[in-house]
Amino acid sequence: MEISGEKTIELAKSAEKVSNNLGVEIILAPPQPSLWSVVRTVDIPVICQHLDDADIGSSTGYFIPEIAKSYGSKGSLINHSEHRVNANSISNLVRRLKDLKLISIVCARTPAEVAEVAKFDPDFVAIEPPELIGSGKAISKEAPQIISSSLKSVNDNSDLARMVCGAGIVDKSDVTKALDLGASGILVASGIIKSVAWEQKISELASAFV
Repeated sequence: MEISGEKTIELAKSAEKVSNNLGVEIILAPPQPSLWSVVRTVDIPVICQHLDDADIGSSTGYFIPEIAKSYGSKGSLINHSEHRVNANSISNLVRRLKDLKLISIVCARTPAEVAEVAKFDPDFVAIEPPELIGSGKAISKEAPQIISSSLKSVNDNSDLARMVCGAGIVDKSDVTKALDLGASGILVASGIIKSVAWEQKISELASAFV
C-alpha cells in the first residue's frame, strides 16, 4: 500500500532523479495498473512485474507481452517468488519477449532453479531465496554461497544470461557485497518501499555501482 495510486509516480520520479544524478541504470517495475502512467512520466526503463502466457486476442483478464510493449514496457519480471509460473510458461515468455526485443528477468529460488531457467537464455536470472524476501537480512551476507553457486549455474547453462540478486537488501554494504560476489545488479522492493525517505535510500543503494 505504500506505493498505491499516485504514490507510484512519486517513487518513479525519485528513482529517475537518482539515476540521472549518479549515472546508474535503474529499472522500475511498478504495480501493473500504473505501468502506462509511469512510462509517460519518466524516461528511465519501466518493466512489468508479471506477464501471462496467453494467446493474442483471446486474453481477457490476462496481461500479455504484446500488450505490455504497446504500453511502453521494456520487458518483464517472470516467475517472481510471489507470482510463480511453470517452466513451459517461462520458456514461452522468454521467447516472446526476445521476439519483441524486450528484456526478460527470470526469478529463481535456488541455484538448482537458476540452472533450469538459465537454459532458456533470458537476459537476466534473479536469485531470490523466498525466506529472505522482505526480511531485512540480505542474501549477500546471510547466504553468500547461494550467490556464488547461482552465478556458476548461470555461466554453466547460458551464454547470454547475467545474474542479479535480491532478497533482504537494505543498505549499500549489502549491494557492494553482492557485486563483489559476481552479481551484475540487484532486485529490490521492500528495502526501498519501507524506508522513510525513498530518494535517499535509492541513492544509497545505487551509489554502490558508481
